Amino acid sequence: MSKYSYEEKLEAVLRVVKDGMGYGTSAKILGTGATQVRRWVKRYEMFGPEGLLLHNGSYTGEFKQHVIEYMHEHNLSATETDVLFKMPSEHQVINWERVYYEEGPEALYIDRRGQKLKMSKESKPRKKQLKPKVEEDLIKEVQRLRMENEYLKKLNALVQERIKRESGKE
Repeated sequence: MSKYSYEEKLEAVLRVVKDGMGYGTSAKILGTGATQVRRWVKRYEMFGPEGLLLHNGSYTGEFKQHVIEYMHEHNLSATETDVLFKMPSEHQVINWERVYYEEGPEALYIDRRGQKLKMSKESKPRKKQLKPKVEEDLIKEVQRLRMENEYLKKLNALVQERIKRESGKE
């Protein structure tokens, strides 16, 4: 459930849209941050008052994959994507994108809700610490390779389709 009611969000938005108040001032009255009010204003401008009603709950793997692929196809930021799909925050989109790149699209279909299993100190594996720059470079490389792999699969399918079409004409 949202921390702020629909009415509180609408009042904060209307202070900005109708009264010309700044995001920060409107946010301060409500006790939230200017970024949050800015997000609500974007939703209000795109969808009207119903844009302030969030779609909380669980999402299907198909929906998650569609959101991430739509975001990439249209070069949208996580914030723009969360506003467009009326999601509670961009953090969910960022998490889905991380899973998509690190583990592949099929990993979005796994339900990860609930508590993680706790390990005893004896059985807890030690994670090797990589330098942040090295880890970031490795993640980028994995992302690039996954995209390249998807591109080659699609290209191969198109070539096979063309060969099949041309061999059928003879």
